[in-house]
This record gives sequence, structure tokens and C-alpha cells, in this order.
Amino acid sequence: MRNLYYMKMMREKYTLRGVISAVGIEENRIRAFNRRNEQYFSFRVLEEGYLGVHFQIGEMGDEEGYARARQNLVLKRPYPFTLETGRRSRDLTQRVLTDKQLLEIAKEALDHVRSRHPDFTLNGGFWQCVSDSGVENDRGLAYSDMDCTTEFRFSFKHRDSRELIDGRFSIGQRDFDAQKLYAMADNYLAGFGTEQKLPDEIIVQMQYYDLLGLLAGSLNAESMCLGTSLLSGRIGEKLFADHFSLAHDVSADECWNTPFFDGEGITRKGDRLSYIENGVVLRGYADKRIAAKYGVEHTGSALRTCSDIPNNGNVNLRIQRSDRTIRGLLNGRLSVVPIRYSGGGFNEKGDWVMPVQLAYLCDGENFLGRLPEFTLVSSMFDMFGKDFIGVGSDNPVFHDKSILVRMRTGKI
Repeated sequence: MRNLYYMKMMREKYTLRGVISAVGIEENRIRAFNRRNEQYFSFRVLEEGYLGVHFQIGEMGDEEGYARARQNLVLKRPYPFTLETGRRSRDLTQRVLTDKQLLEIAKEALDHVRSRHPDFTLNGGFWQCVSDSGVENDRGLAYSDMDCTTEFRFSFKHRDSRELIDGRFSIGQRDFDAQKLYAMADNYLAGFGTEQKLPDEIIVQMQYYDLLGLLAGSLNAESMCLGTSLLSGRIGEKLFADHFSLAHDVSADECWNTPFFDGEGITRKGDRLSYIENGVVLRGYADKRIAAKYGVEHTGSALRTCSDIPNNGNVNLRIQRSDRTIRGLLNGRLSVVPIRYSGGGFNEKGDWVMPVQLAYLCDGENFLGRLPEFTLVSSMFDMFGKDFIGVGSDNPVFHDKSILVRMRTGKI
């Protein structure tokens, strides 16, 4: 007897609306302003264990969208899973700037930074993104997630430098505060002309996103089951530092234009799920398809692929913060802050190398001067294991989370 669920057609629609305004800055001048409205729709029809999908850019009525999705059932995309239920709305918006305000802030900020640091050429821009993500279906699912963020991004070059770009800095906020930008610009540009030597103990201070790539890939449940992950067969083992914990976190404090639901309409209790706790690997991430295929835990990790069935990989990974500030974690020592770096990265064994063209010596909050070029050396298991110092409770230097990790160095 055929499953009665498969005999009934079910419909689901994902939406993403965004308004992106951008002020372009070129060689210390405002050169452009651009505003665009984006609308994306993914109409899905589930029938007899198959999913028909229609991806639409721009407005389209539901009747036509679902009709086109049903026509695409002939592609036989298997999706033998029940659609989700639930209702929730979240709005993280704090302030939305008008186009006039955006331009005025950009001009004032550029004039301020340029007047204080006339030896530098600035390029970049000021962006605002207003986003609205949603999903609804015939089973009563209705989720909505809204946000608005602004971000200044600058590259800088000193007039005496032979480099095309000496470095970059950026600051993102929900409620823009010009004073934070000015303080950041002063920190990055004022110390450029002072030369310092590398300290004997290298404690790297940086945003940790660039360091999580291999670890995130290693937590993919399919790779773990296939034996191609560095963490294959090691669930339940203590592989990292006692004070290192890693979680998928889409709570209000940790999101940035990221909805609280995944590509299959799954949410987690408290908008959070731990993958590593006190150094112990607890689980890998899996969407419905991977969980069913390999008999592993389903973690609500589906990427929203608008033109196809969901794929595994929706993780917003966050390292648990210490209850101590960056200066408290340093305990009187100095840190090394990479500013411009390229090349390097992880190899298949987990070893990591990163050439650094520009870095500053730092007391945890203030730059003390520029360091010579060098290369950082570590590994995935060392940087989150024996060499992991912590993530500070405050947000110095980047106005974002800072990780402290001991590393080795060598000259380029």
C-alpha cells in the first residue's frame, strides 16, 4: 500500500529579500553610490518522495511559482522526508539608515580619517544590508528572520610604500557608531610608521573565522563516515584543549544576517548546538539526507539551495568565549596581530602555514608598531589544543571576537 503522505502534494516556499546600499570610496574620494533591491524565491513541491523546485529572481505569484515547481518533478530529485511545522518571527534590526544618511556618514568618516592620517590613501566603501528571510509551507510552518547591518571596509596604502595595498580593516555594526570607526582607524594607521621586533613568545591575536575552515570541514558527518575527515572515528575522544568548546550558534548575539532556521526549516533549542565540548568531539553535522544515509544524528544543518534539494553544511560555528578579557588572557604579554596575509592555509594532515606581509605588535587593545614579514606555523590540533589560550570576553582591535593562539614563526 502506498504511503498516504506521498499521495498528497505538499508545498513550501523560501524567500529572501534584501536591500543593499553601497557608497564606493576610491583614492580618498566618494566615487559611487549604488542601491539594489534583491528578491529570491524558491518554490518547492513535494510529491511521492520527490521534490520539484523552481528558483525565481524577482516577483512571482504563488500559483505560477508552485506550478513551475511541480513541472520540475520530472527531474526526479529524491526527497523522502516530511516537511516541518512551527511559527516564529525574529527581528534583529536596530537602525536603518536612509540613503542620504548613508552618504553623509561616509563623507564625514572619510573626511575625519583623511584629515588625521593624510599620508594614507584609502579605498573601500560603506555598506548597509537590510535582509528578510522566510519560509512557509502547507503544514503550517511560518518562519521570518529580519536584520539590518552596516559595514565600513577600508584598504590603506602609505604614500611612501611600494605595495599596492599595505593593509585592510573593517567594522560592522547594527547601530552605527562613528567613534568606534575613528578609534579603529587611529589604531591601524597611527602605528604604521613605528617599527617593532617580533617577541620571543608569539601569541597571535586575530578573528578566528579564517582558522575554522578545516575544522568545520572535518565535522561534516558524511566525511566522518567515509573516513576522509581528520575526525573520522573519533567522536567521544578528547582531541582539543579543556577550555575549547565549539557550537553552531544562530542566537541573536551571534548572528549577522543569518536566519535562525536551516534550509529544511529546522531550528535548535536556544538556537545553538554543541559539536565540541571541553575538547571532546560530540558529533558531526548532518542534514536529513546525510542522517538517513549513514544512520547518524540529524543536526539541522541543511544549506538552503534555492534551485535544488537542500545540501549539508549549514553551520554558523562559534568558539565559546572566556570570562576574561583579551588583556586578562595575555596577562602582561604582547600579541601579534596579522593585518595583511595571503597564501598558505591547511594541508590534508591539518598542518597550517600563513605568510604575513604586515602585522602589528599589540598589547591586546592598542597597536605598538609594525613588525617585519614572517611566516606563522601551526596545526589544527595544536591551535585548538595545547596552544589555544582563549577567545576574549571583549571585542578589542576588530570590534569582533578575538582569539589568542600560540604559534611558531619563521622568516619568509
